Amino acid sequence: MSRLTALAAALALAACTTTEMQPPPGASKPDLKEAARLNTQLAIDYMRKGQFDIALEKLQKALEQDDELGIAHSAIALAYQRKGETQLAGKHYREALDLNADDPVTLNNFGIFLCGQGDAEGAEKIFVRAARHKDNRQPDDAWANAGVCLRGTPKARDRAEGYLREALGLNPNHANALAQMAQVSYDKNDYLRARAFLQRYELNGRATAQTLWLAARTERALGDHVSARAYERRLRSEFPGTPEAEQASQPPGKR
Repeated sequence: MSRLTALAAALALAACTTTEMQPPPGASKPDLKEAARLNTQLAIDYMRKGQFDIALEKLQKALEQDDELGIAHSAIALAYQRKGETQLAGKHYREALDLNADDPVTLNNFGIFLCGQGDAEGAEKIFVRAARHKDNRQPDDAWANAGVCLRGTPKARDRAEGYLREALGLNPNHANALAQMAQVSYDKNDYLRARAFLQRYELNGRATAQTLWLAARTERALGDHVSARAYERRLRSEFPGTPEAEQASQPPGKR
């Protein structure tokens, strides 16, 4: 039940409009830095809509206009990452951090990139830097991401739990951290605590196939077969065709 929170929406430029750059009256040449800034904002708007090909065109243009615009490198790295162009994504994340080593959004997204590449140790360091940065408006996401990334590493599970608790200390309603802590508790056979985290999750997050399946198994482990079957019915109804729904359709002895 790994889920990392990218901060695509947080990539933004102050006081930007979403119109093409026009030179001021009487100007002899366009302001390339301002044009790059506006093309970057346009690209970010396209990324929010899932239009990554158009976003890439705008970002490539922005970097032609100003190759020292850190947010353009950060945004194009995320776009390349979403398209599976990992070599280009890594290159631009590093260039963005060379230009602004402490940008918390870039740090968080670079941590997600490293985690996806299997570098949990490197990702942990980056997430912690992002979480501790004084200008980070969403440190709870960075702490939660550190916990998610490390949860599958046997030697780091205690640290993973600690990071998830840091996230919940800042935001007790952080849905992802609640779901992850429910899984952590279930894995430790602490089913009552898993149930408590899941109940809190239900108040703050949307049900997923993973959370419903975890809830069903938790209730069955606690001996509440009526509640377990209710979660399994929801799972088959709301998420048909998922591996979790298929597992829920099997007799208990064959799961």
